[in-house]
Amino acid sequence: MSRACRNIAILGSTGSIGRNSLEVIRNLPERFHVSVLTTYSNVELLAEQAQEFHPAVVVVLDESKAVSLRRSVPKGTTVLIGKDALLEVVRRDDVDLVLNSLVGFAGLRPTVEAIRSRKNVALANKESLVVAGAAVTALVQEYGVRLVPIDSEHSAIMQCLLGEEANPPAKLILTASGGPFLHTPIGEFGQITVEQALRHPNWKMGHKITIDSATLMNKGLEVIEAHWLFGLPPERIDVVIHPQSIIHSMVEFVDGSVKAQLGLPDMKIPIQYALTYPERLPLNGGRVNFPELHSMTFFTPDRSKFRCLQLAYDALAVGGTAPSVLNAANEVAVEAFLGGRVSFQRIPELIEEALASQIVRSSSALADVVDADHETRKFVRTLFSERVLS
Repeated sequence: MSRACRNIAILGSTGSIGRNSLEVIRNLPERFHVSVLTTYSNVELLAEQAQEFHPAVVVVLDESKAVSLRRSVPKGTTVLIGKDALLEVVRRDDVDLVLNSLVGFAGLRPTVEAIRSRKNVALANKESLVVAGAAVTALVQEYGVRLVPIDSEHSAIMQCLLGEEANPPAKLILTASGGPFLHTPIGEFGQITVEQALRHPNWKMGHKITIDSATLMNKGLEVIEAHWLFGLPPERIDVVIHPQSIIHSMVEFVDGSVKAQLGLPDMKIPIQYALTYPERLPLNGGRVNFPELHSMTFFTPDRSKFRCLQLAYDALAVGGTAPSVLNAANEVAVEAFLGGRVSFQRIPELIEEALASQIVRSSSALADVVDADHETRKFVRTLFSERVLS
């Protein structure tokens, strides 16, 4: 049976997830029409994408790039500017599905606006659920929309739970590659360079998420996201190091049976599944060759060495605005590390200082989450000016 072509808005189309999404859509022209593409400042690539996919609208957040973009887009494509334009485009009548691959807290408002506009959401912006999981999940229920995760770990769990409606999971097991410093002694963390931290062994991702993978903060954020997506408390969400990145996550049931989802570390697989859910469609690419694997290994993560993972569990246990504080402090600290202003080992220390401050509140209302984000960024940046960070 043929299905109607769906109009899609891709927020963050020039990033890693956005580019992979367009590669998926390029091979499914009968299923998807691109209505909206957005970028922060990469107008050269956005213009190339617009020339190929002919969206009705493109958005650039950096106002200084708007003139250049207007000269480059095809006739009939409108150029909008600024953060508010993201909210405008997700409300459009010619958008059926919003794929949010924006990085960080900036993705929250478009996620909320898309849900309120009764749009289904394919979510790669995990921060929407990390900082405002209670509010976002309540809105999904209120407006009756579908929110499908793109992260490979949560896609894996969702796939493992299909057909198990009568069998709630006993435990979720998120896998992590361990990043580039799995075997690096903690005593050497102070000498880690940006270039070293950006060499992820398995995945090709943007700079921010690559650093989060190196600190295991990315896995901590995924624990919080899994809590809101699947309704399990933190003590029933485990993390296991799996360096081969073939098993993307697992679900354990009350009888001890474990279901796992396997595949090569290729983001096009969970992206396509999120876009075509609940269908599976052919996808060109490599396949797991089990004889060539020889072995798959697993380790318990060292939460004292990778302190960010434990801090995420702590924030989830505290609740309220603690996850928002965690996320904001991490975003500022990672930005500072990438800019050479703080060392790698200082990232979790700054986050811990923020969580120990008076910023955390018991409320998880959207307004309080936004305030906590703003106050935390200001607090952590004040630390930069008050002392020299080694």
